[in-house]
Amino acid sequence: MASKFLEHINSPADLRKLSSEELKIVAVELRKFIIDIVATKEGHLGASLGVVELTIALHYAFNTPEDLLVWDVGHQAYGHKILTGRRDIFETNRRLKGISGFPKRTESIYDTFGTGHSSTSVSAALGMAIASRLKGEVYKQHIAVIGDASIASGMAFEGLNHAGVSKANLLVILNDNAIGIDPSVGALKQYLTKAKVGHKPAQDNIIEALNFKYFGPVDGHDLEALLKVFEELKAIEGPKFLHVITTKGKGLKKAEEDQVKYHAPGKFEPDTGELLNYDTEGLPLKYQDVFGFTLVELAKQNEKIIGITPAMPTGSSLKYMMQAFPERAFDVGIAEQHAVTLSAGMATQGFIVFCAIYSTFLQRAYDQLIHDVALQDLPVVFCLDRAGLVGEDGATHHGLYDIPYLRCIPNLIIAAPSNEIQLRNLLFTAQLQLEHPLVIRYPRGRGVEAEWELPFEEMEIGRGKCLSKGSKIAILSLGKMAENVSKAISKIGEKEKIGHYDMIFVKPLDEVLLREIFSEYKNIITVEDGAVTGGFGSAVLEFASEEKFAGKIIRLGVPDEFIEQGSVAELQEIVGISVKNIRRVLNSLL
Repeated sequence: MASKFLEHINSPADLRKLSSEELKIVAVELRKFIIDIVATKEGHLGASLGVVELTIALHYAFNTPEDLLVWDVGHQAYGHKILTGRRDIFETNRRLKGISGFPKRTESIYDTFGTGHSSTSVSAALGMAIASRLKGEVYKQHIAVIGDASIASGMAFEGLNHAGVSKANLLVILNDNAIGIDPSVGALKQYLTKAKVGHKPAQDNIIEALNFKYFGPVDGHDLEALLKVFEELKAIEGPKFLHVITTKGKGLKKAEEDQVKYHAPGKFEPDTGELLNYDTEGLPLKYQDVFGFTLVELAKQNEKIIGITPAMPTGSSLKYMMQAFPERAFDVGIAEQHAVTLSAGMATQGFIVFCAIYSTFLQRAYDQLIHDVALQDLPVVFCLDRAGLVGEDGATHHGLYDIPYLRCIPNLIIAAPSNEIQLRNLLFTAQLQLEHPLVIRYPRGRGVEAEWELPFEEMEIGRGKCLSKGSKIAILSLGKMAENVSKAISKIGEKEKIGHYDMIFVKPLDEVLLREIFSEYKNIITVEDGAVTGGFGSAVLEFASEEKFAGKIIRLGVPDEFIEQGSVAELQEIVGISVKNIRRVLNSLL
């Protein structure tokens, strides 16, 4: 059925022609539009449903895009995209050559800042506000919308600290729903909870202590209340802070009841919210669950094992250890720097710390990784989930850079298991008196082994594995690429000419095995699910140069460009590491 208002809104200017009563109908239509699309196309649901009224009120009350609006993270920005000219293409959200699942400057003038990682909105909006003042644009409003989980991050506090003495025309809106992807944690969460249940913050108001004018709490689903407070705020100069209370998943009963599952639920029935169940019987387990279950198994045997994650207990599956050993597993919130140095501190006291963190988020703690862990040679185990191409989340979430940015750090061991059994054995090996920090990178999604829960075996650090011998070409795979390589070789007519080596370790490289390969083959191909510049193939190339290898080395990996969203299969084809492309390269050499 056609909508009464939404189908005629192509920009916020169209929205502003409506009455405040008509906006309530727009809210109903926008919520239904989001539900209907995400139910069939998938994506992030709960966060955007929770800010429907807030989104409408912002674009109605403020003169966007002249007034600059920054959405923190972007999980909550679907309504924003739909109201700013992308309604008719919204079904392409997160798909190959479609619109991004996050705000993106090249996509729309209304997307003032790219926000795929959290806690950047305050700093970005403050930068815009100071720049506007320097340009004499005193009429502009600058708004950062940030969640209660994101504002607890160190970077958000850095931005608030500066903003409080800047006198900048900045409005920070706290979207407080008590949950990020998982429930919010920490002392700030407890403080905000007191504020919203009626304890009026007085002289102990942490926001006013930072020189912000504090307003709220306000019901984030009451359009009239939001519009009223926005009109008041527009007349007040300097840094302002509005505390808005919302419900994640608002308008879909099941999404309100299970906010963790409905953050990104997959496909579901739009009318009822019932998830569409897929038959997973007989399929391999997800790598993250192999990690989670194995860590619990090891923790039962070794009471010195600790688990730490920055706000991703469900995504990393550390939740299993948090349930089994709550006193030895910690969700520290969106605080990657703290997570890494906290791990280092525990390691100094003889504990074996497994820090479970997405590859893309470890980037946020690079100095801590070098200064607090590697420089002190502390045996922290970094379990890097979502390494490689991750699919529909796109450029901000692909774990493509960990090998290049880790490989140059002294003392660090870097491993990439090619299956769940290797992952399990690497975790086992890591808690056997490891003397150096270890990074274990593994991909998003399901593994390749149905029978993975085998007896533990200690792995030799820096030792690769010959999977098959050949006479003409050696193909060196890293991590999950072993599967693509094996499939490619199986479809080659002269497969006996191709040797396949699962290298497992990027650092230290298996130099004994590489010397053997250099002596037996004139053509070598390296394949990795990561940036080819400075990656695993580069490490092999460097060693080949030292050994004066005279043959040919071809490196397959992700080229020196940012890769957008699409399915993993589509993206592997684009970057040239698909089964089809590996087979093409092999045939060209044969």
